[in-house]
Amino acid sequence: MSRKAPDPVRIEREEAWVGDAVLSLYARKYILHSSGGMDQEEFAAMTSNSFLRAFGPPTRVESRIGQVYVQQGLAAAFAFIEAEFLPLYLKQKRNRR
Repeated sequence: MSRKAPDPVRIEREEAWVGDAVLSLYARKYILHSSGGMDQEEFAAMTSNSFLRAFGPPTRVESRIGQVYVQQGLAAAFAFIEAEFLPLYLKQKRNRR
């Protein structure tokens, strides 16, 4: 009996689902820490597909975050987000002001 090959699209979407949750948690923690309160507008800007598109297809970007989380844990995923995405986010935030 032969096994079906893994579906790469399904795998990427599942990884992205996890990556989206990790990014959302990072964004909420970052916003609470940096602004001292909740800010839905900033949260949306940090996690939007339009922001993620600066790094590639949003599903692929979130998938990469999910991969880092699964392979290395939450601290590594947060460090990845901070190193890869936060600098551009902060630059765009300054430009919006």
